[in-house]
Amino acid sequence: MTETSHVALQCITAPDVPPPAGHYSHAVRTGNWVFVSGVLPVTVTPEADFAAQTEAALRQCQQILAAAGCGWPQVAQCTAYIVGITHWPVFNQCYAHFLQHHKPARAVVPVPALHHGYLIEIQLTAVVTSPQSPPLAERHRES
Repeated sequence: MTETSHVALQCITAPDVPPPAGHYSHAVRTGNWVFVSGVLPVTVTPEADFAAQTEAALRQCQQILAAAGCGWPQVAQCTAYIVGITHWPVFNQCYAHFLQHHKPARAVVPVPALHHGYLIEIQLTAVVTSPQSPPLAERHRES
């Protein structure tokens, strides 16, 4: 006989971020861990310059983290997919502006193309430091 353990997974929806276009959640929280899905800068058009797209994606990430009950200081790992490695310096500058002195593990992966013609997609893993505090999305439902 095999024992199975059931892990509680909570799907996170950030109220101020456009809903995902596919069959996935903005993020999933399990225990102290938050896994943020790949975030495209959908609040700007694909024609926006790389800096504007990067800032839009980072703002959306910030809103998703807040909905999950954490913020930039709790980010443990970031993977950024960018179209064109020549954009790396601009990405690094925008990223440093948002994260300030916090320096999580990070990978910047150059890719030939991204969905809808965007130039950047960001995926995060964070650790909630206060597991007793419910995610922002849940706190909104309780009030």
